[in-house]
Amino acid sequence: MSKLRSSLTRLTVVGAAFYAYHGVKPEERDLGGKYEVDLDLYYESKQAVISDNISDAVNYEEALYRVSEVINSDDHYELVETLAYDVLRAVMNRFPTVVEATVRIRKYYAPMRHVVDHVEVEQTLVRDDQE
Repeated sequence: MSKLRSSLTRLTVVGAAFYAYHGVKPEERDLGGKYEVDLDLYYESKQAVISDNISDAVNYEEALYRVSEVINSDDHYELVETLAYDVLRAVMNRFPTVVEATVRIRKYYAPMRHVVDHVEVEQTLVRDDQE
C-alpha cells in the first residue's frame, strides 16, 4: 500500500488588481495597463490550525506583497507567461511550506485587432523536494 501524503490546504486570493507596464508593444510599456491576479497556494496547515497563529500559516498579505514586487518592478516583461513564472518563484521562495502554487494573471485592454475582455495565463509550480 502506498504512503499517503498529509492533506493540503488551498489558500486562494482572487482578483488582486495592479497597474503595470508590461508587453511587447511600446505603448504597453509606456502607458501601462490593468492586470488582475488570482493566486492558489497549497500547504500543510496543521500547525497553523492548532496554534491559530499567523506565524505558522502562509500570510496572504505577504504573498500579495511578493506579487506586487514582481509586477511593479522596474523589470518590464514582454510575455505574461514570464511574469507569471517570476511571480510564482517569488512567492514560493518566500514561503518554503508552500508545496504547490498556481497563478492566473489577466491582462486587460491588450492592444490588438480583436475585441476581447482580457488575456489570461495560468501557470503552476510544484516543489521537486516533496516526498
